[in-house]
Amino acid sequence: MPERHRPPPDPLRAPTEERYYLRQHHPKGFVSDVMTDPELLFGQLVEAFNQRTWQRADALAENLLPLAPRHAGVHYIAGIANLELQRLPRALAHLNEAHALDSRNANYATQFAKALAMAQMTREAVAAADKACALTPLDPMALDTLGVVYSQTNEHAKAVPLFRRAVAADATNAPYRFNLATSSVAIGEVDAAERELEACIELEPRIWKAHLTLAQLRKQSAANNHIDRLRSLLTLWEHDLGAQTYLHMALAKECEDIADFPQAFEHYTLGKSAAGANRSYAVEQDEAFVDAIIAATQTSQQTNPGFETHEPIFIIGMPRSGTTLVERIVSSHPDVYSAGELTNFGFALKRAAGSRGPGLVDMDAIVRAHDLDWKQLGESYLASTRPATLRKPRFIDKLPHNFLYAGFIAKALPQAKIICLRRHAMDSCLSNFRQLFSPQALYYGYSFDLMDTGKHFIQFDRLMKHWQRTFPGRILEVPYEALVESQEEYTRRLLAFCELPWHADCLRFELNPAPVNTASATQVRAPVYRSALNRWKRYGARMDRLQNFLRDAGIPVD
Repeated sequence: MPERHRPPPDPLRAPTEERYYLRQHHPKGFVSDVMTDPELLFGQLVEAFNQRTWQRADALAENLLPLAPRHAGVHYIAGIANLELQRLPRALAHLNEAHALDSRNANYATQFAKALAMAQMTREAVAAADKACALTPLDPMALDTLGVVYSQTNEHAKAVPLFRRAVAADATNAPYRFNLATSSVAIGEVDAAERELEACIELEPRIWKAHLTLAQLRKQSAANNHIDRLRSLLTLWEHDLGAQTYLHMALAKECEDIADFPQAFEHYTLGKSAAGANRSYAVEQDEAFVDAIIAATQTSQQTNPGFETHEPIFIIGMPRSGTTLVERIVSSHPDVYSAGELTNFGFALKRAAGSRGPGLVDMDAIVRAHDLDWKQLGESYLASTRPATLRKPRFIDKLPHNFLYAGFIAKALPQAKIICLRRHAMDSCLSNFRQLFSPQALYYGYSFDLMDTGKHFIQFDRLMKHWQRTFPGRILEVPYEALVESQEEYTRRLLAFCELPWHADCLRFELNPAPVNTASATQVRAPVYRSALNRWKRYGARMDRLQNFLRDAGIPVD
């Protein structure tokens, strides 16, 4: 998912009316001790908020709330402080209370919607954003924040008008223009996105991800590219990890476009090294996680039935293996809605298992998931996708990493269809290495090094073989190369597996107007192309070590 610039909350002041509110509600609370004087505490609270000292703001709010438990502004500041401190449950509680106490305040409503989106509460976030949009006044910052909420929930058609209004109100704000560009890409407005990205870079060239987004927008040529500008910036900002990450990755893409593969590989290596400078990956963690999944799912038998619904179609696989292509093909059917890359099932499984571990990939949830109420889990997952998935009879959940949970999906949703993309191991590993995934995603740690990517692929392959043995017939594996070479044949297989009647629109998926919120946003708006097949061979001897490693592990690589 494209990264967004998150604006800070609006600065606050301590106006006379706020102090009056406190005095009226606590007429006996004003004594000389600063710790019990609500007026002084509130002033300090606002000062901490405006200085973005979030620990202090949270502590002051906790001291003040017993004196003013129904003060919306105090709850709001407490909510923002906890949001910044990544304490989502507390942030949600305070922002919900602020919004309930003052439902006409646009800032309170906006930040509540933002918190819901950050908590992966998609349905609630969209509903809250809809309510916030109906309030006035919405300043440019609120418009941009709500646009980010919509874009994060795959509602780009709602996001773009808000971003446009934010840009119209403040055309010199580079992050607003970047956010407008990324949602414009998602809905296929490439020319508009290019204009906004150039404007963003002109205003603030240090929004580094704008350079990478621009490089990825279309294929560059020897006569028309951004290589000179990128190299110049790279020299100026050689000690900035963000600059080194995004500029090297942009240069790699553009060098690859003009067939300078040695330089492209060098830039990919340097860019990924910079991006992974403060990260660590250990294949042993992947191995242990897959071991735990296999141990928890040795049999497809279960003590209670799952939830009977034919609605979901899960598309899984290694990232960058063709999952978006299949999504576009199947979602071109008039009976199918694409819900995007939902993390809903993983989080529903965590809740059902009683796990409190961080992130989507959670060992604790797997260990606890031996005998769940599968029907309740399936029902909870489906409910979490509403109301978006009510638009058509069927919907696609295209989160590649749901391959980790395929067996649990099969148990919780016995009628759900699961499609797994399988791409040549060398191309799959190279494509992951070429892609800069969102830094916020915890499950792409392998992707900063080509050999680590190969190690991760081996675990993916091991787990998929387990699923096929344990749940025979439940997962349709589609070879990416065969789909590209025989589009109609495999399109018919896909629709038949999903129990959908044939529809010719599925052969014209490039005309599908639905938004695309992945790195493949521009590619899938073109007909099937073969240029990505055997891309790894263009890099010659630089791929030998990976090829030998995978071959030794029994993975077909020739």
